[in-house]
Amino acid sequence: MTQSADSRLLLVSGLSGAGKSTALKVLEDLGWEVVDNLPLALLDALIDAPAQRGEAARPVAVGIDSRSRGFRPALLVKRIKELRDTGGRDIQTLFLDCAGAELERRFSETRRRHPMAEDRPAADGIAREREMMESLRRWAEHVVDTTKYTSNDLQQEIRQRFADIGDDEPVLNILSFGFARGLPRNADLVFDMRYLRNPHWDAALRPGTGLDPDVAAYVAADPAYETTVAQIESLLLALLPRYRAEGKSYVTIAFGCTGGRHRSVHVADRVTKTLRTAGHRPTLSHRNLDSAPQDGLEGKPPPASPAPGGSS
Repeated sequence: MTQSADSRLLLVSGLSGAGKSTALKVLEDLGWEVVDNLPLALLDALIDAPAQRGEAARPVAVGIDSRSRGFRPALLVKRIKELRDTGGRDIQTLFLDCAGAELERRFSETRRRHPMAEDRPAADGIAREREMMESLRRWAEHVVDTTKYTSNDLQQEIRQRFADIGDDEPVLNILSFGFARGLPRNADLVFDMRYLRNPHWDAALRPGTGLDPDVAAYVAADPAYETTVAQIESLLLALLPRYRAEGKSYVTIAFGCTGGRHRSVHVADRVTKTLRTAGHRPTLSHRNLDSAPQDGLEGKPPPASPAPGGSS
């Protein structure tokens, strides 16, 4: 007998830095109810909690890792076995793995401390955590090695594995990026936002991003903005059903500006919201959002406007 969606429970775990937060965000976009870093003692209470009256039942994804209170992999595996034996839940486990050298690079790049090596090199914490998590890794039905994955690659992998069965909607990804830092791989459609005025050349806006209201307002005030972005949205809303009819599995739509921090970020965020309102389920990522602003990448500043009463 096929179990209903509300009986599905996915435990999401893995090595720190391997992509758990990204996986949980995609599951949330897919309509899953997501709980992160749940203390193990509360797992039973979550499983037994009924849906609130009037709420649609949804599958549940629970993030548990070495930082979770009371985390003991052997005990967790034992509890999963007991819950399966009761037959009340379709319980699966997703384990995100990654090579040690790549994890060290990620921790160094983000300047984060490894949770199991607060006062030691990240390599020590990675080795300790890998040993501790091995029993859970062996138990997991889904093991994804993210060593060579970009954030976008992992998003596609999660969508392919955990989107509703029978749903023939393409895996839809929206991406912002900076042309100065290279074109994204595997983009099906690329829209160039460099025709919009650039907040980088406003000293007050330069440190911000396209997710900040003042930066977004600056971009949206460009006279060409509303007409052109609305036309892009109309084009996408017309194309996506055709891609679906043709059986296309993945669609990646990329919005680029010079540095990838302002114009492309704002437009990608707006278009994602428009597509979600229309019933699509895109995931959104910003490739260069955390990159430092650099005048050398942005080309020449716009010509200064003449002072009032001055010569032209």
